[in-house]
Amino acid sequence: MEVAYRTSIGKQRNDNEDYVDVYTNQAGQHLAIIADGIGGHQGGDVASAMAVSHLGHEFEQTNLTTPAAARDWITTEITAENQSIIDKSNQFADLNGMGTTLVAALYFTDEVVIASIGDSRAYLLRDDVLRQLTEDHSLVNELVKRGEISKQAARHHPQKNVIIRSLGISTDARFDLNTYPLVMGDQLMLCTDGLTNMVDDAAIKDVLLSDLTPAEKCDDLVNLANAAGGLDNITVLLITNPGREVAD
Repeated sequence: MEVAYRTSIGKQRNDNEDYVDVYTNQAGQHLAIIADGIGGHQGGDVASAMAVSHLGHEFEQTNLTTPAAARDWITTEITAENQSIIDKSNQFADLNGMGTTLVAALYFTDEVVIASIGDSRAYLLRDDVLRQLTEDHSLVNELVKRGEISKQAARHHPQKNVIIRSLGISTDARFDLNTYPLVMGDQLMLCTDGLTNMVDDAAIKDVLLSDLTPAEKCDDLVNLANAAGGLDNITVLLITNPGREVAD
């Protein structure tokens, strides 16, 4: 298993409000997290850093070894972190209204637990098929689900950056939590919308299928997003070959 990640301020922003890191617990299990802060001058970078670093620190103290235990743990911790961000926002006027998206992967030998809120995403590449594992909690995705606009139109919709769920905005932080099987050869990618708004799935798949190292793939994806305009911060995390080979 190899893990690599890259983050970039992009071409248009003055600050990088994305935050990314990977943590290991006492039992040798791993947690990868990406957060994309919202609120601009109101502290989006603070909210994303809080979410990632706090969850990571708490995970490092655990001994959990199973996906079931991971699901229980992350449910408790995300709920607590949501309240922590709200409390911090209320404590400091310049942080009022801050929030963050979150996508986290707790990965084990043959399964991965994915938690997500907002529009940061998780993808799985298996057998040359790229599959989006998470659902965007965004206004345009709701319009797509209702059949009011197409997926293609959503990419260029003027309100494509409006998210309807995030950490730190409401005490009811409803996040998605799912478990997926892993097999040898899988590539798991976490990313912020600074990548997916700039680079389509076909181009992402081409990079993941290349013979580059995981770090080089992350670099390539960030470079593609910047070459397309780099309108937002860009963060990519790639986990390659998690899991074990399944017998025929």
